Amino acid sequence: MLAGIALKVGIDIIDWGFLKRAHQVSWKAAVIMYGVIALTVFLDLMVAVGIGIFIANILTIDRLSTLQSKSVIAITDADDQIQLSEEEKRLLEQGMGRILLFHLSGPMIFGVAKAISREQKAMKYCEALILDLSDVPHMGVTSSLTIENAIEEAIEQGCNIFIVGAAGQTKRRLEKLGIWARIAPDHRLADRTEALRQCVVSLDQCVTLS
Repeated sequence: MLAGIALKVGIDIIDWGFLKRAHQVSWKAAVIMYGVIALTVFLDLMVAVGIGIFIANILTIDRLSTLQSKSVIAITDADDQIQLSEEEKRLLEQGMGRILLFHLSGPMIFGVAKAISREQKAMKYCEALILDLSDVPHMGVTSSLTIENAIEEAIEQGCNIFIVGAAGQTKRRLEKLGIWARIAPDHRLADRTEALRQCVVSLDQCVTLS
């Protein structure tokens, strides 16, 4: 009798209208939902809920990583992808492709590391690197290690490295990894324009000396 009552209550609380239209909203969500229902019926409720939550979290992290990777941008000249002032555009043009502006924004979760690695290839052809972290409120361990690797490669190549706008948790993470200490104090700046000015001056000096 109790089983019959439970079955009746279960059927009544199901939103049949949504079940019919779930695949139109998101086929991934629909697959998870139908899978949880099947596991609940044929296996165990707790197991079904656990698996459903785990898969849903993995998919959410993947979507966030994909969206966040678009905020990793490396440019060597004026680019509409980053909002630059007229002076910044002029300074980048003066760099003639020798200055790489590496702009990051938003939380740097582990999935962003792949995007950073992709853009890292552009560092091989630059003489000065500006790492702009002004819009980064949080930096995860994996992304921090990827940035550390990028900076080490740039140092080995003889690149002038500038870090802009690192503050709060982002700065503390760089300090713990030893990255902060490897950058000259006068190359740790709060203003991107000033970093570009210093880059242009240092490159001009190199040309003069050569």
